[in-house]
Amino acid sequence: MEPIGVFVTGGTFDKQYNELTGALSFKESHLVEMLRLGRCRLDVSIKTLMMIDSLDMSETDRSRIVAACHEARERRIVITHGTDTMVETARALAAAIPPGNGRTIVLTGAMVPYAFGSSDGLFNLGSALSFVQVLPPGVYLAMNGRYFSWERVRKNRGTGVFEPIDA
Repeated sequence: MEPIGVFVTGGTFDKQYNELTGALSFKESHLVEMLRLGRCRLDVSIKTLMMIDSLDMSETDRSRIVAACHEARERRIVITHGTDTMVETARALAAAIPPGNGRTIVLTGAMVPYAFGSSDGLFNLGSALSFVQVLPPGVYLAMNGRYFSWERVRKNRGTGVFEPIDA
């Protein structure tokens, strides 16, 4: 099985709760622990690109993600990302990296921080790692056990799930 690149960008996936202030912030990624708990046996290369809330993500940050995908030796890439602007980053990736280049890129995230213990992050990560191995080249989102083509999905803020939309 070919190696999978995993890029960490932050988002709710990696937020920590400060018990003194009640604030959510970033320290370090939980990804290594999550892979260990999930008993992952894949050849995975992890690189932290940034640790920010996706609402704070700039076009410069998106360009950095695109560049990392271009430069990656892996042809299969999972990106952990905040859910609020995941589709925007997927759009930037699709514009810069056409399916003809042979890369399969899957973005995933969490609605509840992993550190809370009741997070959907572990399930979403496992789904993304599975989908990236079997989907054809292109850019996708993996949430709630489903995958979506980047241009046919939206986050339903009322229900807290990603849902398909007509093209």
